[in-house]
Amino acid sequence: MILTDYYKAEKLPESKSKLRYDVTFSTGNYEPFETIMRNKKDEQFFYYGDVPSKFNSHVKRQAEKCITRGKNISSVYVPDITLPYAYGDVNNTLDAILIVFNADYTTIEIFVARGQKNNKISLYHLLSDSELQSEIELLRKNANELPKQ
Repeated sequence: MILTDYYKAEKLPESKSKLRYDVTFSTGNYEPFETIMRNKKDEQFFYYGDVPSKFNSHVKRQAEKCITRGKNISSVYVPDITLPYAYGDVNNTLDAILIVFNADYTTIEIFVARGQKNNKISLYHLLSDSELQSEIELLRKNANELPKQ
């Protein structure tokens, strides 16, 4: 399998932040997300929004969005705006991520491909050609629901 980990996050109606997405399902075994996305109250969430001005100019030229939680987790690249897909890589790792949005951007699904940072664009094409569908379905099936925060 190419895809190794899964995190589903939703924009909860009670959230005070417009950019916050709370993790509601996960396979729960990707250490960078387990530590970066978790706060002292054991809530797991991240922010999805525009690339901040403090990011270096190289990132800002290519990415318009990013996933953060106190610090940058990943820049988000959307090669085809007609598709609900994006890609990135996890900061300070060799891991790629593929991202699937629902129609109104209230749900973000993140699929991790460990060690595949250099293949992220190829993985994006596999995703957009539906060639990773069986792996995606298996990860969704194996994910556990997290307690409501």
